[in-house]
Amino acid sequence: MSDDRDERDDRAGRQDADGGGGRAEHRGADDVGLLDPVRVGSTAEATTGDTAFLQAMLDAEAALTRAQATLGLAPDAAARAVTEAASADRFDARELALRGRAGGNPVIPLVAALTAAVPAAHAPYVHRGATSQDILDTASMLVADRTMRPITADLERTAGTLARLAARHRATPMPGRTLTQHAVPTTFGLKAAGWRGLVLDARDRLTAVRRSLPAQLGGAAGTLAAFHAYAEAEGAAPPDVAVRLLGAYAREVALAEPVLPWHALRTPVADLAGALALAVGALGKIAADVLVLSRTEIGEVSEGAGGGSSAMPHKANPVRATLLAAAARRAPALAAVLHGAVAAEDERPAGAWHAEWETLRDLLRLAGGAARDAAELVAGLRVHPDRMRVNLDLTGGLVVSERLTAVLAARLGRARARRLLTEAADTVRRGGGTLAEALSAEPALAGLDLASLTDPGHYTGAAAALTDRALTRA
Repeated sequence: MSDDRDERDDRAGRQDADGGGGRAEHRGADDVGLLDPVRVGSTAEATTGDTAFLQAMLDAEAALTRAQATLGLAPDAAARAVTEAASADRFDARELALRGRAGGNPVIPLVAALTAAVPAAHAPYVHRGATSQDILDTASMLVADRTMRPITADLERTAGTLARLAARHRATPMPGRTLTQHAVPTTFGLKAAGWRGLVLDARDRLTAVRRSLPAQLGGAAGTLAAFHAYAEAEGAAPPDVAVRLLGAYAREVALAEPVLPWHALRTPVADLAGALALAVGALGKIAADVLVLSRTEIGEVSEGAGGGSSAMPHKANPVRATLLAAAARRAPALAAVLHGAVAAEDERPAGAWHAEWETLRDLLRLAGGAARDAAELVAGLRVHPDRMRVNLDLTGGLVVSERLTAVLAARLGRARARRLLTEAADTVRRGGGTLAEALSAEPALAGLDLASLTDPGHYTGAAAALTDRALTRA
């Protein structure tokens, strides 16, 4: 038996080594999102993939040559040749990744490959004067810009749906809960308006950050010295040529022009991380509420198309809310890595910059997938006012004890009112019944409409007005 087991183990080992079934495969090179349902199938998955990053790096390289051409620092023919060659489908991303290990980043082998792809006469103008970080940072900003467009569109879609829900249910009473317990009544409209407010906050911050995403160009150590040196060697070096090139480059890539090269000044990445994490957290708040409110024993909302169970046919799980909750737990840690990279040494750091690449991509993917899932969640959300009313009545009117405190204090004095309500609440909790019934025996309350005063639907404060106020925000 041990021989059979050894043979099976050997066979399994051979299959693991060759990718299974005797086929040689690059394990890890075919990440199809099997374990990441948040990002799989989203627009962000496509805009942040290896091919997308490769194209963004090529776009950065081509833009640099074009920018130099606009200032007479490179021939127009070179700009056209580099731009024509800068197509991701002409390069092998896997090969570049493997070759990139030697220098610690993929730009180095990409420059060599792109140089070989243009006519020899134009090859000297590929990457001229730049450093790898210029290209990869600019590419990261391009990828972020291209990914944030659909994210903000999904946030707009989510906000629009929530506005309609809030307006429809501005006066729909439900239990307000604090520290997991019934507190006072609120309305579902106010809750939806609050969700919308968070979504709009996230949209506004992402929009502001996206508008400020900068190009990166500094050369070896952020001085732009090489660009001036090349121009000087060719007799075309006015004193401000390098700084003018920074502006021309930003225009070519359609990113903001930075005041300074930001190789070791990582505000753009930190701001981006904060905005993305806020967006995922805001959507996570919606998910957290939906997960609570859709519990079987609460049942105040439900997802329009719940997910099934492999073992229990009766279940309709709140899958979209679950995925959002998962994203909200992951995003802060990713943002923390990016904020930690702000403490970068020297003019270009070792390690801090490198730690950003995959982390930023993961955060963009989380935000993109979460924004997609949130739009789907709220579009199909079912609201159950009847169940909300049933739950409001669970405490027999105790949920409006705050109101009774104010009403009875005016009639009996604060201390006596508090004592009477405490005793009545104890009676309701021990023996059932309602708060109105427990108070009805008190002669001093004769003439009060206790049934109306203890009706949770009659004590939602300014919830409807606050909802209307919130919905005036564009």
